[in-house]
Amino acid sequence: MPALSISGGSVTLAAEEHGEGTPVVLLHGLTATRRYVVMGSRALERSGHRVVLYDARGHGQSSAAPAPEAYGYDALVLDLEAVLDALGIEQAVLAGASMGAHTALEFALREPERVAGLIVITPAFDGRPTSPERLVRWDALAAGLRRGGVDGFVAAYGEPPVAAWRDTVIKVIRQRLGGHEHLDALADALRAVPRSMPFGSLEELRAITAPTAIVASSDEADPEHPFAVGESYASLIAGAQLVRDEPGRSPVAWQGSQLSRVIAEVAARAGAGAGGSV
Repeated sequence: MPALSISGGSVTLAAEEHGEGTPVVLLHGLTATRRYVVMGSRALERSGHRVVLYDARGHGQSSAAPAPEAYGYDALVLDLEAVLDALGIEQAVLAGASMGAHTALEFALREPERVAGLIVITPAFDGRPTSPERLVRWDALAAGLRRGGVDGFVAAYGEPPVAAWRDTVIKVIRQRLGGHEHLDALADALRAVPRSMPFGSLEELRAITAPTAIVASSDEADPEHPFAVGESYASLIAGAQLVRDEPGRSPVAWQGSQLSRVIAEVAARAGAGAGGSV
């Protein structure tokens, strides 16, 4: 299906929708595109869900932001609202990974009546500003991408922190970066997003009442999204389900079909809680 063009005010967002039923909106992470949430799985639309996926500003086929700093969570939340409004969706289940997870949570805190359920995949925000050391790392990745494209980013990234997944990580990085039309805009996002805080403190998560699942990967597979962060989110959101990796298997967050089942389960809980009206 050709991408839809949705006006977000200062940007144009590339989006798709598939299927009918309960609306599920997928939000990808920093440097990814819309296909990197359920990894191309069609299980959700086949099981009775209206699946909406879109490229964040400066990512994929979406346009660049009007200024290099305009990639923070305030802007990302407004883009999500624009997508829902453009498609006539009053309430949706939101499934987001990393940057997308933080965007979904901030949106849920601002507009809880529009969120039927949440699937928070590999969150990394621990309630504190990004450390200066981490900002140096993000800025180096941005500079590498701006200077040398995909090869420059990979060179700046260096050896993956998990040797067992080295080849997979490098392959996925190259695939993800190959899907972007505006690499300079992505470089701007690499600098701006880590400098933005999606919400003020983790304690704010106690206000979330929508059915929620937290998908947290083991540190052995994904140390940049600590398991302890996901665990803390699950402890703060009432009734939240913590989804752990199975020993000896790749992370749930990397398996589109398994992740789709988690999303469908939350959507079913949301529908039951609303009397089936979601």
